[in-house]
Order: sequence, then C-alpha cells, then structure tokens
Amino acid sequence: MSAVPRARENRTEDRDARAAVISLRGAALSYGERVLWQDLDLDIQAGEFLAVLGPNGSGKTSFVRALLGQRRLSAGTLTVLGSPPRKGSRHIGYVPQQATLSAQAMLRARDLVRFGIDGHGFGPRLRLRAVHRRVDEVLEAVGATAYADVPVGLLSGGERQRVRVGQALATDPRILLCDEPLLSLDLHHQRAVTELVDARRRSHATAVVFVTHEINPVLGLVDRVLYLARGGFRVGTPDEVLNSESLSRLYGTQVDVIRVRGRITVVGVPDEVAEPPHHAELPHEVRP
Repeated sequence: MSAVPRARENRTEDRDARAAVISLRGAALSYGERVLWQDLDLDIQAGEFLAVLGPNGSGKTSFVRALLGQRRLSAGTLTVLGSPPRKGSRHIGYVPQQATLSAQAMLRARDLVRFGIDGHGFGPRLRLRAVHRRVDEVLEAVGATAYADVPVGLLSGGERQRVRVGQALATDPRILLCDEPLLSLDLHHQRAVTELVDARRRSHATAVVFVTHEINPVLGLVDRVLYLARGGFRVGTPDEVLNSESLSRLYGTQVDVIRVRGRITVVGVPDEVAEPPHHAELPHEVRP
C-alpha cells in the first residue's frame, strides 16, 4: 500500500477517535413547505475543518444559526458540545459576514475584541487588567496590533475581518463558526483570514465550520465538505463531493466539475429560489 492512502487512513482513524463536538441526527430545516435540507446525520470532530457549500437559498447561513441556537430545527436533533445549542456560549466563536458598518464603526478594534471577552453575559468576569492583557494577546495573534486603537470604520475590509476573527477567538472557543468571512476580500486578505482560522484549529484542536461560496481559498485546508442544494445534501471529502457525478445526482441535472491547476469550477448549477427572509430571528445587533 502506498504512503498516501495510509496517511489518509490514519487521519480518518484519528478523527474518528475524537469525540464529536457537533452532532446532528435526522436534522431538517424548512420554511413553511419549503425544505432547505432534511435527514442530515453529521458529526463534526474537534480539530476538523468543515466547509459548507451551496447556492444562495440552500440553507448555509441557517445551518450556522441553528448551531448558534438562533434557529430551531424543523425535525431531528442537534447537540453542540453534548448539549442543545444555546445563544451566547463562550465556547463558540462566530465570525459573521462582512456587514454594513453601524454606529459602532467608531469603536476601536480593541473595543470589539474586548466585547468578545466580556460581552457574552455568561460565566465569571475577568479583572480589568486581565481583560486588557487578553485583548493585547488576541490582537497580536491575529496581526492587528498596529491598528488596535483605530476606529473600525477606518479599517479596510481585510483589517476588519482580522479583528472579527480576534473577537471570535477572544474566549478561547472550542468551535469556530465562520459565515462567508471572505466576502469582499481580495486574494491577499482571503489568504490571511483563512491562515488565521487554520492556525487556530491546528494549535487548539478547534472545530471549524466555514460557510463559503468559493471553495478554492480553503481547498487545501478542508477535511470534509457539506454541500447543500435542492433540499438535499452531500457530505464527504472534497474529492468525494466535488465531482460531476455527485453534484449531478444532488441537483437532478447535469453539473460539470472542472479542475484546472488545483482549482475547482462548478458549471451548470441551476438557479435556486432565494432563502425566505428571517431577520426577526437575528440577535440584537451588538456586533458590527
């Protein structure tokens, strides 16, 4: 047997040996009669990097909201760290999509990171000196020390995402949820953000759920893919899921997956119906 299959086999055995930090059984999510996905059985292990893919309206963001305790499943069960998900858990870090800046745009970068530490409302509060020390540590870890005292509204998109990653990591989470964190970023900043996320999961065995429209920036980091579409899904390694046969079966029509120089392009995906609005389910805007 060659070394490559043996290495993959060993990685699989190591992953299975770890306890799942996220577990779904028979999970479904729907809006009225429209089913986004159903019958989903999935275990996500500590240290695993799971990419969540699919067209608009397939339920990618709703999947993240379910993990955050902001959206109830329509059927099935979901446990996060052994318990039903709840809002405001210090064990879960969340990196949101790039958003329109609000009145909080004048807060400094260090203020947002500090909010990640003491803004949850759960658990004991750290002493002020310890908070300042932790903020400085996080800013240094994500490469944001140089603009720690700059208002967020004056930062570039890439700089803001570094700060958001820092905010998400401030409580030393066991799970990191990233919802389209690469939107509106150039290739340089995409690489910087993905490297920060990957470094965290490798150094602390943090599970990463990474929602993205574009697989290529994270293709070399991903352990498995969850591809959502047309009320169904596919789960597996990138090679198992991102191929013409698998996606054609999922969509019920011919879909071509083209691989050129290590990059993947999916051609022929049908238009999806836009996901129903659900602004009422969002938490109060306490973060930009």
